[in-house]
Amino acid sequence: RSANVSHEVINVTLHTTLAATTKLVVPTPAKPILPVQTGVQAQQEEQSSGMTIFFSLLVIAICIILVHLLIKYRLHFLPESVAVVSLGILMGALIKIIEAQKLANWKEEEMFRPNMFFLLLLPPIIFESGYSLHKGNFFQNIGSITLFSVFGTAISAFIVGGGIYFLGQADVIYKLNMTDSFAFGSLISAVDPVATIAIFNALNVDPVLNMLVFGESILNDAVSIVLTNTAEGLTRENMSDVSEWQTFLQALGYFLKMFFGSAALGTLTGLISALISFFNFGDTHHIDLRKTPSLEFGMMIIFAYLPYGLAEGISLSGIMAILFSGIVMSHYTHHNLSPVTQILMQQTLRTVAFMCETCVFAFLGLSIFSFPHKFEMSFVIWCIVLVLFGRAVNIFPLSYLLNFFRDHKITPKMMFIMWFSGLRGAIPYALSLHLGLEPIEKRQLIGTTTIIIVLFTILLLGGGTMPLIRLIDIEDSKARKRNKKDINLSKTEKMGNTIESEHLSELTEEEYEAQYIKRQDLKGFMWFDAKYLNPFFTRRLTQEDLHHGRIQMKTLTNKWYEEVRQGPSGSEDDEQELL
Repeated sequence: RSANVSHEVINVTLHTTLAATTKLVVPTPAKPILPVQTGVQAQQEEQSSGMTIFFSLLVIAICIILVHLLIKYRLHFLPESVAVVSLGILMGALIKIIEAQKLANWKEEEMFRPNMFFLLLLPPIIFESGYSLHKGNFFQNIGSITLFSVFGTAISAFIVGGGIYFLGQADVIYKLNMTDSFAFGSLISAVDPVATIAIFNALNVDPVLNMLVFGESILNDAVSIVLTNTAEGLTRENMSDVSEWQTFLQALGYFLKMFFGSAALGTLTGLISALISFFNFGDTHHIDLRKTPSLEFGMMIIFAYLPYGLAEGISLSGIMAILFSGIVMSHYTHHNLSPVTQILMQQTLRTVAFMCETCVFAFLGLSIFSFPHKFEMSFVIWCIVLVLFGRAVNIFPLSYLLNFFRDHKITPKMMFIMWFSGLRGAIPYALSLHLGLEPIEKRQLIGTTTIIIVLFTILLLGGGTMPLIRLIDIEDSKARKRNKKDINLSKTEKMGNTIESEHLSELTEEEYEAQYIKRQDLKGFMWFDAKYLNPFFTRRLTQEDLHHGRIQMKTLTNKWYEEVRQGPSGSEDDEQELL
């Protein structure tokens, strides 16, 4: 009896507990499954996507021919980005004429799709930028670059956004609310000094100035995207019952979560790739992918895109994650790879990034005729003034502040060049199309104004950088003695003619200790990295490893030469010259 009574008591208790739990736990709604198109709709979607891909590849092919002609006829004074944007404008005008004559209709194909930009075009550009930061003195200037790219971008965004908001409230320009003004100020603060960097490299300006502008532009893009996403998040939420101070704190918390969370995710992914490539060296107990460069290269490509997909999937910034992943992989992972994979990574990333950049700049020129515009002169003029003023408030005060802590001072001439090199590129344009602004005329106004500012900075500021550098006498003395015809602004030609040997360096244990560990001038992060991080995440090679790498490169070279000899035979002089 006692057993039966106990059994009944337990059953009653379980039923009571389950009932209470059922009342307390609210079932989470199932994730909606997007409808899959089938039949005729699927065929139409495939045809439309196919024509869009065909049109994009056709545009890239025409731009590649243009760049080849610039190199062939030595038109080195013209930056490639300016030439591609100009070609895009001409192509847009030609397509408009064809559509007016009703010969064809390419309106859907020539429209720039923001989703395609953020998913396919932007990640390779950002990753290649981070991966190329191995050269120069990026880590020696990491504090200055971070200050300019994070706090400087925030200052510029607040000045532009606040100026637009208060001018609108005074009925001077088109009226925007606070969140829309801040969103526009954030997206227009993304700098893209492609033409300026080409001029810096051609004139051999101060390497510190080059790295400050280059490093700031890379981190600045990610910060600008995070700030714009923050403003978008505030726009989507109902903030009517929240005070301004609570709104600011909520926006700050969202930004810090996006920035540091994405940066930590990208850094962790890069370090994991370094550890995996480190253990590739092992003995018979480990899998050595270095002996099969194709598999090793495939693994690195996976890690190149992995942080972007993961970050976007968990509501972080994929651009910020892939940027920090590229920096970490360049600093640690790259030196664990075989020489063949190192060369493959360099050339593949450069080629893909070049094609993506070319496509973006071409569509930027096409957008003049493909985008429905709303133009207001007062809005455009005041926005240009605020953009230039915000850049000045960003550069000059922060530079004077940094000079208290820097050994290599930022001179007033360098400050002026940094202010003048604040070109805008395709990221502000793509972000302007990505904003869900209502009504439609507001979106058209923001898009039109963004296109005008981008073209104004690329064509006028970018075109005036070289005369300005010569005028204020900031270029290197050797470059000053050159003839103007010797100056080469072609980024593609320089990338194709050289392999960056400093990024292929493989130091032995003794060489690394002599070059880094025993140096007395290393301070801060550079000292900590050389003492602890670099020895842990990278493997110092033995003489046997170096010998194996040389044999691998020689084998590939001989194989290529044998294939060349099996082709159409040339003259003996040509063969001797090849040998």
